[in-house]
Amino acid sequence: MHFSSPKMVCETKIVADEHEAIPGTKKEAMMWGSPPSSGAALSPAEPPKDGRKDGVFIREFERGDEEEVRRIFCEGIMERIPNTAFRGIKQQPRIQFLYALLTVMCFYVTKSVTLTCCAPLILMGARYYYSRKVIQNYLECALHTDMADIEAYYMTPTGSCFWVAMLEGHIVGIVAARGHEEDNAVELRRMSVDSRYRGKGIAKALGRRVLEYAVRNNYAAVVLGTTAVKLAAHKLYESLGFRRTGQSENHRLPGMSRSPLERLFFQIRHSQYRLQLREE
Repeated sequence: MHFSSPKMVCETKIVADEHEAIPGTKKEAMMWGSPPSSGAALSPAEPPKDGRKDGVFIREFERGDEEEVRRIFCEGIMERIPNTAFRGIKQQPRIQFLYALLTVMCFYVTKSVTLTCCAPLILMGARYYYSRKVIQNYLECALHTDMADIEAYYMTPTGSCFWVAMLEGHIVGIVAARGHEEDNAVELRRMSVDSRYRGKGIAKALGRRVLEYAVRNNYAAVVLGTTAVKLAAHKLYESLGFRRTGQSENHRLPGMSRSPLERLFFQIRHSQYRLQLREE
């Protein structure tokens, strides 16, 4: 039987950038048998009474946070459009070969050097169009499901929670946890940091907050799925102790139609990660 921890504010000092290990975490596989002692890195602290704004602290979501939370979430999702369209193709050698073949075929069919030179630009433009279309549909689905009523979806059910990171009096990051009783695991979800405040270790602090929550509520593992293209995101999860357990090239996002043109111009890699906290 799991239970939600009482409302608390967890102040987390930022002492490392995105690629450094946080005290209390290891890059090798971690096994956490019990919650750490009061002096350990995962223990919560009361919010600063003097209201100082020079540090980052993480607190639970409040209804008045909705506008800023959705702004950060939407901006983070929209960033995936160029990343998926342009960066993503570097991870897809078969698609690169197919586009090269189409370009060569364009020359043989049209005998036009001008059209052949334009073919790669047309193909990349189509990738951007379909990336935008699919990701906007995914965003709409999210805004009409869990992100439509964060309090009802994450704060009310047992085993779920939503946090915001505060810096200089502003919400600068978000993360959620969703408990799954069937496999005794917590799913890390909706992690995003305002682009103006990245590189300060905020994402890592948010990730650790979910680990704290899982330990305190006696879950055996923390899991997550990501379609992130940037290598930095995967290094972040690994620095927290997560290990990749699976990868799919045919992942279907909510809102996808899977039409032939969509399959040709939109591909996304979905990676699954798991951090085992204790043996069951």
